[in-house]
Amino acid sequence: MTAMRSFLTVFLLVLAASLLYAEQHHDVLNEEEVNQLRATALEPLKRLPLFVDFARARLDKVQQAHSDPKLADREHELHERLQDFMDVYDELNDNIDTYADRNDDIRKALKVIIDADTEFDAKLRALQTPQATGPDARQYAFLLQTAQEAVESSAQDHRQLLAEQEEAAKNKKDEKKH
Repeated sequence: MTAMRSFLTVFLLVLAASLLYAEQHHDVLNEEEVNQLRATALEPLKRLPLFVDFARARLDKVQQAHSDPKLADREHELHERLQDFMDVYDELNDNIDTYADRNDDIRKALKVIIDADTEFDAKLRALQTPQATGPDARQYAFLLQTAQEAVESSAQDHRQLLAEQEEAAKNKKDEKKH
């Protein structure tokens, strides 16, 4: 009986902890986006541009919050929306790494991603807010700087990967000629 009571207590604690986590943590992607990604799981040339679109939508929400002076708890909202952008952008990079590790030819998608990197970098730079003073202002400023650095670093990685894939494709083509 004591073992059963202990098991039940542990089970209830785990259940309560998971419910608390689920309440605090929200999924960045909505159900429709998840379904689109599932449908393109084996098609990197379709899947990667979807991540670009999702990241762009999250960054647009950051811009909307940034330009809305009536938004309650503005710095907190900016921070949350910027974190959503970063989560999607990180997932994009994880997928790029997966496809690159499998030696998939993702040159076409990389060109779209590199263009988006330039766009994202410009939008993030435009979000600099020296007037932010709320308690979340420092967290937002730090996250914004982190996002800018991540996009800049990733853009370099994406260009490097594209160059490597272009070289590999050229070598493959040359091998076929001989």
